[in-house]
Amino acid sequence: MRSIVLALLACGFALPANADGFSKISDRGTFVSLMDGRQLTRIGIKLNVTPDGQIKGRAMGYDVTGSWAWKGGYFCRDLFWGGDDLGTNCQAVKVQGNTVRFISDKGTGEFADLRIK
Repeated sequence: MRSIVLALLACGFALPANADGFSKISDRGTFVSLMDGRQLTRIGIKLNVTPDGQIKGRAMGYDVTGSWAWKGGYFCRDLFWGGDDLGTNCQAVKVQGNTVRFISDKGTGEFADLRIK
């Protein structure tokens, strides 16, 4: 189970690659206004990404902590899940309605869709 959640948090959701209708977020201000005061959710996952560069929450019963910065048009995060260091990854961010898509490896890797609440 831990390995499955690790993959989810590292942007390894196995979802259909239907990017139609998603708009790329390319600047920090737009990203912050989208996240500020809201929570990212998915079954078993609740995360807060704060304007001051922090990531806090829970996933599958374990604490999630980390930090983030906006670099060169990408959301770059350092993330810990429970006792596991998930490392640094810069991700492309797209949005469609209340769904935010994080695409690992500067938009070339796997993606995670999370709901904004």
